[in-house]
Amino acid sequence: MSGLRVEGLSFSYGDKQALDGVGFTVDPGSFCALLGPNGAGKSTLFALLTRLLTARDGLIEIAGHRLDKSPRAALARLGIVFQQSTLDLDLTVRQNLKYFAALHGIAGRDAARRIDAALERLDMAPRADERARTLNGGHRRRTEIARALLHDPKVLLLDEATVGLDAAARASITGHVHALCDEGISVLWATHLTDEVRSADRLVMLHRARVIADGTAGDIAGDVPLQQRFLDMTGQAA
Repeated sequence: MSGLRVEGLSFSYGDKQALDGVGFTVDPGSFCALLGPNGAGKSTLFALLTRLLTARDGLIEIAGHRLDKSPRAALARLGIVFQQSTLDLDLTVRQNLKYFAALHGIAGRDAARRIDAALERLDMAPRADERARTLNGGHRRRTEIARALLHDPKVLLLDEATVGLDAAARASITGHVHALCDEGISVLWATHLTDEVRSADRLVMLHRARVIADGTAGDIAGDVPLQQRFLDMTGQAA
């Protein structure tokens, strides 16, 4: 399998259970929204997927490689966009990508080709020589997504990737990421905003450390708006 598989994943901080038997799959070329309120366990899950934390219980498989058995092979197939920006604001867009490519051992003509292709995919080629600090929030995010694609990952993780952006920028970013799925990339998109989830998207709803719904967003919402269903299921409804 070239997507993402999580089985029986549990993790605790002392007496606080952050994840309790979490399991789901993201098929190749599919967009999966991980929806949950603040404190649901999304950040802990991402820390485990990226091996910032390790769990005693459960299994994580990335593009057919188990993270506990073959961590280097698994992580090599993973692209990551964290919630907090990690661009060097004093470098241009192209320089930021070139630096990242070098960290992956990609240089010369190969690096230039990959950078040009990634910038084209995210409609950032016209801004390649602009310094990151001059970009608006949406363009900075596009730059980070382009950077995450340089090593041809099979799975792309995005943790609250649109935080702080206006509605138009959020819609643009989600559109670009959905288009990546058409190229065969598996996407796990963590959010607490229901308007970023399309009715045909796969949806995993996380609440109080557990998966409380897993299916197509439209099927989970049923005959009410997804936001209302989400509030009802997480006990946040007025």
